[in-house]
Amino acid sequence: MIRLEHLCKTFDGGRSYAVNDVSLQVNQGETLVLLGSSGCGKTTTLKMINRLVEPTRGTVEINGTDVRDLDPVKLRRSMGYVFQGVGLFPHMTIAQNVEQVPRFLGWPPEKRNQRVREVLDLVELPTEVYGRRFPDELSGGQQQRAGVARALAADPDYLLMDEPFGALDALTREALQKEMLALKTRLKKTIIFVTHDMFEAMILGDRIAVLHEGRLEQVGTRKEIITEPKTPFVRELVSRPVRQVRFFQDVL
Repeated sequence: MIRLEHLCKTFDGGRSYAVNDVSLQVNQGETLVLLGSSGCGKTTTLKMINRLVEPTRGTVEINGTDVRDLDPVKLRRSMGYVFQGVGLFPHMTIAQNVEQVPRFLGWPPEKRNQRVREVLDLVELPTEVYGRRFPDELSGGQQQRAGVARALAADPDYLLMDEPFGALDALTREALQKEMLALKTRLKKTIIFVTHDMFEAMILGDRIAVLHEGRLEQVGTRKEIITEPKTPFVRELVSRPVRQVRFFQDVL
């Protein structure tokens, strides 16, 4: 499991906090969504889990081990990370991008090639068709699939996803959300998924952690978040989709 205890991060010596006293637990095989608007601390929280950002105070534990006791490079290679901007290397083919972490881990060529085929098939980008293409030869949705494949290449137990579908058009985003649901059922990975989209959180999250101005407002299932909002902010947040639906019903 992943456990955060009183996690804090300030970038200005304590005058303000990007993350302020966040404590939560992510259970094995669970998809936890970090939900909130821009600047609420979602991405900073995610980056503290794999030490891309070091906490000011508090701890992050992976299966009971403080991540500060782990080598940060080895820690990051043990976790899949999917960026909003994909982050594929433009000078490498898709197959070369996907095999990077297994290569760093010293996997032999035959094992790397087999794993590249497996994960590209998993995200519906068969190697025979897409393996030799470069990122700029793929659509936005295909690039995002390749990013997911790269994150899965070393078969990590944990998958960190930072608004991976945020830059895509609505139809592509909806299609990838459906694919993500199918993938999480098959892979049974522990996933932390960052989004600002309430609908996306409701679709993908086993539980949802709502952040606002660096603080954790509430953690719960989608039913608990909708029917038992614990703070005025969460109550306002869950009322927005209802208002949107009513608006469109009135227009139609």
